[in-house]
Amino acid sequence: MNTPQRPAGSARSAESRARAVRWALGLGTGVMCAIGLVLLFLLTQATNNRELYERNFGWLLTVNVLVALVLLAVLVWGAVRLVVRLRRGRFGSRLLLKLAGIFGLVGVIPGLLIYVVSYQFVSRSIESWFDVKVEGALSAGVNLARVTLDTIASDLANKTRTASTQLAQVHDAAAGVALERMRDQLGATDIVLWNSVGQPVASAGQSRYILNPERPSAQQFRLARQERISYQIEGLDDISHSQASANARVRTLVLVANPGVGLLAEPRYVQATLPLPQALVANAIAVQEANREYQERALAREGLRRMYIGTLTLSLFLAVFGAVLLAVVLGNQLARPLLVLADGVREVAAGNLRPKAALQTQDELGGLTRSFALMTQQLADARGAVEQTLSELDAARGNLQTIQDNLTSGVIVLDGQGVILSSNPGATRILRAPMAAYEGKPFADVPGLAEFAATVQRHFDTFLHDGDHHGLDHWQHPFELHALGGGVSGQGTSLVARGAELPDSTRLLVFDDISEIVSAQRAQAWGEVARRLAHEIKNPLTPIQLSAERLEIKLTGKLPEAEQAVLVKSVKTIVDQVDAMKRLVNEFRDYARLPAAILHPLNLNALLADVLQLYGPETARVPVQAEFDERCPPISGDAQQLRQVVHNLLQNAQDATQQAAESAGATPAPVRISTRWSESAQRVRLTVTDCGPGFPPHILQRAFEPYVTTKPRGTGLGLAVVKKIADEHRARIDLTNRVEDGVTVGAQVSLSFPPEPTAAL
Repeated sequence: MNTPQRPAGSARSAESRARAVRWALGLGTGVMCAIGLVLLFLLTQATNNRELYERNFGWLLTVNVLVALVLLAVLVWGAVRLVVRLRRGRFGSRLLLKLAGIFGLVGVIPGLLIYVVSYQFVSRSIESWFDVKVEGALSAGVNLARVTLDTIASDLANKTRTASTQLAQVHDAAAGVALERMRDQLGATDIVLWNSVGQPVASAGQSRYILNPERPSAQQFRLARQERISYQIEGLDDISHSQASANARVRTLVLVANPGVGLLAEPRYVQATLPLPQALVANAIAVQEANREYQERALAREGLRRMYIGTLTLSLFLAVFGAVLLAVVLGNQLARPLLVLADGVREVAAGNLRPKAALQTQDELGGLTRSFALMTQQLADARGAVEQTLSELDAARGNLQTIQDNLTSGVIVLDGQGVILSSNPGATRILRAPMAAYEGKPFADVPGLAEFAATVQRHFDTFLHDGDHHGLDHWQHPFELHALGGGVSGQGTSLVARGAELPDSTRLLVFDDISEIVSAQRAQAWGEVARRLAHEIKNPLTPIQLSAERLEIKLTGKLPEAEQAVLVKSVKTIVDQVDAMKRLVNEFRDYARLPAAILHPLNLNALLADVLQLYGPETARVPVQAEFDERCPPISGDAQQLRQVVHNLLQNAQDATQQAAESAGATPAPVRISTRWSESAQRVRLTVTDCGPGFPPHILQRAFEPYVTTKPRGTGLGLAVVKKIADEHRARIDLTNRVEDGVTVGAQVSLSFPPEPTAAL
């Protein structure tokens, strides 16, 4: 019984996916928790550091939102998976859903309570930090400090104006002493007297050591000229409070009264720099800084509130995510043994006894899975032993079939009535018949093999009848088969067949094709005969010819006219026959001495085009038509020997065509020569086709043997030389009669050459 089994690769793939999901879930949980903790830490640092808070507020809020969205997506994905498992009816889905719901409620309800309380607390706490009264008090303090400083600066300017009256009657050259006295009186740090064009006239204090004191602006000069007094407070914008308190000063510019009246009197200006009280300046700066900081925080309180609330929301999501994740993990731990047992029971019920998974936990459920796995392992071992035996038998059978399919010998198994039970590809190749199509049919029904089948049946009957007498376990006999379809590939098929009886009363027929061996032996024998004929016959031919010619010379003019005519005719006959014998001996000698082919890359189309120049319309007895395939790659060949092959084939084709045309009293049809490249066979095929009478069956099967010919005066060596050269070039040669409507209309010779190795690459 065939048992459904889950493929090992599918199980490993499912386990790998489950492991990957667990790793991804754990890694994602860790990353989310780490990001949440980092955000909480950064938020804590930012709330204690206003500058850090302002600088990182934007991206902190963005990351909070992204983390919240990711956690929400994970929660939705987990919920969808649970729903899908429940709809598919997966075992344990309801338990997982119940556990997830319980743990989710346990995590969500307290989290929501804490979230609501914290939300209210944060909202009210932040709002309580900011009060309208505090804001009004700070604004009033800033205004008070500004008014106080302006009052002090105005008072110092008036004092400077009062003191400048001392310079009204003082000449510019004596103004220095008056300025020193004035500086001591006012407590100023620096006093400079300027003329009407803004040039310093005299100075006292720090400016006395400066070549070019800082000149008041044109606007200050204009204001002092119009209102007789101007002042400005400097040094309040320094970086630190201590520097601002030390450098705070009032710089006044007053017009010096001139009691004289005249158009030539030029106005003069006194510029005095007076320090401000440090305590007052420090208090004013402190109030201003406090007011600015209060305003900045008041503006950012909405963002701060959103940040705190966002952090609380993130914490809630983390709590809910952890609760649901814990529910899934614990649910899997509880349901996993039950799932393993349920899956194993279903597989055993379906006939699948492969080893089952077992959990290594120490609880009772884990022990139950291990006991179940042990039971299925024992059943699987028993079945495995049986399957191993069957597989070994199948493997042995497959090996035997593989060996049989790859044998060069033909193998046929027959029953007692000669019906084909099985055959191998070697039998199909050797017999040239689709033997696999005739399995289950009598051997004698195979076209063209009826005689061979009958002979084989007789040998089996004789062997089995006389087997007890001769003591052999097989019989052996040579056979000669004619090629099917009226053609020949080299020559007839020669077989050596062996037969034996199999244990189940069937019969084994094994046969080998020895046609090439026979052909080689015949070629070798004919070569030896040719050498001996050339040696034994050629030597006496010349003396015979010379003796006849000498006899004619000696007797010419000494015989009557009638005897003289007989003498001349007889001598001519002897000389002609000796010449024919010499040509025959030379052909045999050339056949025996045919050199080994020297193979080089060769373009067959170019060689044929060169040879066909000798068969033009002006010289050819029978026209030759050529058709070349330009796709033909180069072949490995001997150009001289292939020229001889083409000449022999064309001359034979022309002779056969001319003979048929003379017999019919018609014009000879053209001889066709063509090349074709076969992609499937990877061969270059050369074909010569004539319109002659064809070959008789007894000649067709031995056409490539020496001295087998249909010509009255032929030697039969032309096709033998072609066969020998084809063998040197590793080419297959085929000779067939062309039949149309049951009538032979000519013959066709084909040579198939393998391409040159570099061209095949």
